[in-house]
Amino acid sequence: MAVIASLHIYPVKSCRGIDLDAASLGRAGLESQGAGDREWMVVEGNGRFLTQRETPRMALIAPALEAGALVLRAPGMEALHLPLELPFGRPASMAVLVWNHACRAFDEGDRAAQWLSQYLGRTARLARFDPAHKRTSNRERTGGTEALNRFSDGYPMLMVSRASLDDLNNCLQENGREALPMNRFRPNIVIDDVGPFDEDRFVSLTAGEVVLKPVKPCPRCPIPSIDQDTGMRGPDPLDILARYRDDPALGVIFGQNTIAAGGIGTTLRIGQRFETEWNF
Repeated sequence: MAVIASLHIYPVKSCRGIDLDAASLGRAGLESQGAGDREWMVVEGNGRFLTQRETPRMALIAPALEAGALVLRAPGMEALHLPLELPFGRPASMAVLVWNHACRAFDEGDRAAQWLSQYLGRTARLARFDPAHKRTSNRERTGGTEALNRFSDGYPMLMVSRASLDDLNNCLQENGREALPMNRFRPNIVIDDVGPFDEDRFVSLTAGEVVLKPVKPCPRCPIPSIDQDTGMRGPDPLDILARYRDDPALGVIFGQNTIAAGGIGTTLRIGQRFETEWNF
């Protein structure tokens, strides 16, 4: 059996996450207090998405969900409050691009744009995903299941085991590097009571009506080199991971992109146990 060790959502793509004791399992990933994972995204003036890859200071933008609002805080900035209620009857007016997927989004306005531009030192606006837009994961990977996304890279959830991080940290320390915290890898679901990289070998994890299916190893980019507490780049762990986690088709992998095949609308909780089906 596997157990949920921690749950996390990232309301604004590539900004700091929120740690949760419980989260609702939505059709497009985890949700909390009426907000979804990667429901907002910082974009350039042309609508293309921004991430910590090119703007590491995004790590210091800390979203919170408070009294019906998305609240953004960052060092030296006054808090920015944005209502969670979607604009009724107003069409999504903003064209945005996340990787190669173009879609329409709601523009959160000039006040949010000014706040982001001032803090990041570049022109930026805040886009909110239009729930009327259907952005699906690769059906070849999901086995034909329709898995929806907001502004995630391509799948609604990322699962990582504590044992996998422990294994990597052992390798890092053997090579004179510091151990890394889990937040460098930005998972939604962290599982425990399993071995290193067992998430790669699961067909499914089941708890009552909830069925989680890992469907694709997660290729890693340089974001794990960015300290999420300082926004500063440090040694990149990918050179160590590449020694034993290099997939010829995908590159360096760590964690599993995951979809929900059952239990939409139910609640996931820390400590929840799952029966595991293995791919042997």
